[in-house]
Amino acid sequence: MRAADAVDEYLTVRRAAKPSPHTIAAYRRDLTAVLDCAARVDRRPVSALTLDDLTAVLLRHAFAAFAADRAASSVLRAWSTWNGFFAFLVTENLVDGNPMPAVPRPRPPARQPKPLMGEDTPERLLTALARGCRRARDPWPERDLAVLALALLTGLRSAEMLALRLDSLSGRPGERRLRVVGKGGRTRSLPVEAPLEALIDAYLGTRRVRFGVRLTGDAPLLVDNRGRALRRGGLQYLVRQCYRHAGVYDRVSRGTLVHALRHTFATRLAEDGASVTEIMHLLGHTSVTSSQAYIDVTARSQREAARANRTYDVLRRLTGGDTPVP
Repeated sequence: MRAADAVDEYLTVRRAAKPSPHTIAAYRRDLTAVLDCAARVDRRPVSALTLDDLTAVLLRHAFAAFAADRAASSVLRAWSTWNGFFAFLVTENLVDGNPMPAVPRPRPPARQPKPLMGEDTPERLLTALARGCRRARDPWPERDLAVLALALLTGLRSAEMLALRLDSLSGRPGERRLRVVGKGGRTRSLPVEAPLEALIDAYLGTRRVRFGVRLTGDAPLLVDNRGRALRRGGLQYLVRQCYRHAGVYDRVSRGTLVHALRHTFATRLAEDGASVTEIMHLLGHTSVTSSQAYIDVTARSQREAARANRTYDVLRRLTGGDTPVP
C-alpha cells in the first residue's frame, strides 16, 4: 500500500471521532512533512513510497531531517502523530509492527506555570477596569471586566471561554455553576461565586440594552462589540488591551496572554491551600502526571476551593459584598 494512501485512510478514520478541523489539519501536516523528508532521504518521490519502505532506519533519518529547523515541541508532536499512525496500521494488519520506538524523540520540555507577575497584578488589573473605560472606539467596560474576571476566577482555556453559551450558566442566584466543555469533549461544572455572578449579570444587562434583543439560552455568553460571538483573535486583542489599560502588560510572560490568567488562577489556588485534586478538577485536567490517577472531588469541595481564591476579595469590594446585584 502506498504510504500517502495510508495517511489518507488514517485521517478518514480519525474523523469519525469528531476531532476539530484544526486537529485533523495538524495530523496531516505532521504526517506529510515527515513523509516528504523520508522521500528526500530515499531519493524518490513521495508517491513511490510504500508502507514497507517506512523502516526504522528510514524514519530515523527522516525525523533527523524534519528536526533540523523545528523546535523540540514540534518534533515531539510529530513523533506522537506518527506513533498513532503506526498503531492504526498495526491494528488494521497493514504492517507487522510499529517502528517508532526505535526512532529517537526529544524529551518533553518541563512546563512551568507562567502566571501574571507581581503579587498585586490581578487586583490592579480588575480595579483599573472597574474604575474607568479603556481606550476603545466603542468602550464596553462591563463586558471587559466580566471577561477578565471570568478567566481569573475559573481558569478556563480560551477555547472553553469562547464556547460558553448563556445556558452554560445555571442554578439559583448565589449558587450558580458553569458547565464547561473541555478537551476531548469532557465536561465539568465550576462554581461561580456571588461577586463574579454579579459582574456577569451586569454585563448581560448592558448587552440587552446595547443590542435591544432578547437573549436566548443558545446565544454565546461572550460577544464582541457588534453582538457576534467573540472569537479567538478578538479575545486575545481584548485581553491585551486590558493589560495595557491597567499598566500591567510588562507583567505578562511572553506567549501567554490569555493563558496567563489561567495560570494565575491555578497558582493562587495552590498558594491558598486548595488540594491537588481540587485544582485538577477545576482546571479540567485528568491527571497531574501520566502515572497519577484522576481523583474526583465533591461539589462542596470545588466551591470551597474556588471561594478561597483571593481574587474574589477585590470583586467583593467592587460589588459591595457577596450578594448578587439584581
